[in-house]
Amino acid sequence: MTPVSTDQNAGDTSQREGVALDGCNTLGFSARARALSEPHTVEAARAQVLASRQAGERLVVIGGGSNLVLLPWLDAHVMRPAFDGVTITPAEDGLTATVSVEAGKRWHALVMELAAAGWWGYENLALIPGCCGAAPIQNIGAYGVELADHLLRLEVMSLEDGSCHWMNREECGFGYRDSIFKGALEHRVLITRLELQVSRQAAPRLGYGDLAQRVRAALPQGEEVTPLQVARAVIATRSEKLPDPAQLGNAGSFFKNPQLPGAEAQALLTRFPSLPHYPQADGSIKLAAGWLIDQCGLKGARRGHVGVHAQQALVLVHFGEGAVTELLALAQEVREAVHTRFGVWLEQEPRELGMMPEG
Repeated sequence: MTPVSTDQNAGDTSQREGVALDGCNTLGFSARARALSEPHTVEAARAQVLASRQAGERLVVIGGGSNLVLLPWLDAHVMRPAFDGVTITPAEDGLTATVSVEAGKRWHALVMELAAAGWWGYENLALIPGCCGAAPIQNIGAYGVELADHLLRLEVMSLEDGSCHWMNREECGFGYRDSIFKGALEHRVLITRLELQVSRQAAPRLGYGDLAQRVRAALPQGEEVTPLQVARAVIATRSEKLPDPAQLGNAGSFFKNPQLPGAEAQALLTRFPSLPHYPQADGSIKLAAGWLIDQCGLKGARRGHVGVHAQQALVLVHFGEGAVTELLALAQEVREAVHTRFGVWLEQEPRELGMMPEG
């Protein structure tokens, strides 16, 4: 596992065997892989797919690493797409536009560019870390908006033969923080680009938290709200509650908000009437996982080098110099505590990738 330089490059990628992945995940735990490449074009990514196939090596794709728990060793070639082109094509009436964005574009940067240009659609998803190519995997969402809401289609590349094809929204199997890319197509395709639809027609979604109050406070009298103002309000809200991964290692929300059948949720609400809950269109009820964790007395808890964030109990943090095993042990402690008190098992949101060392 000692880093070894290699001259075996594919396309415009740079590769090294036995490389550290410390900068490839926002939790900040040490991890290594057999090789790492960062193709700057779709063609270079295809060349790497074919090269890995010919060499008989496993190829794994990661983006910004903001929704990953990297284990110490990845017995694979890791590819991080670095192509990040964006094209905005307005419709003839100028009221809508199609946005074509490549996988390596930072999601937050895209949101802010669209909001600054006056396009509505994704302003509620400001400050979500990671890259656009990874956004569909967990169908990122916040404050009542999900990626799938305005996705037209996306292009995927087969990791078997480098062939590309388009998938429409229905084929992606989107659900709450879920998609086919976490199931049947996991580690089988690279999402190369997204096509999104945005609009000039104002459609602010301000029903969550204090977004409406923040927007009104910043809005000059007599002026209409803009997507940029909404995005800034979202940034202010998230900044108060969520730690910056650059300052404190984390993977965002570590647990999904549990979604229970209506009758089961109502029984729980009878026992705990102050439990925040959100009825869903299918009759189920989504519960606030952060509240459940807080009621177990774990908000702000610290276990060695890791802990539960003091402002948002959904977030597990790494203070530095720790091991991923500490985080996984804390996650299990949280899950067991919530289950013991409420009878609900929390589901981990970030995916685990890699393996623990032998012995």
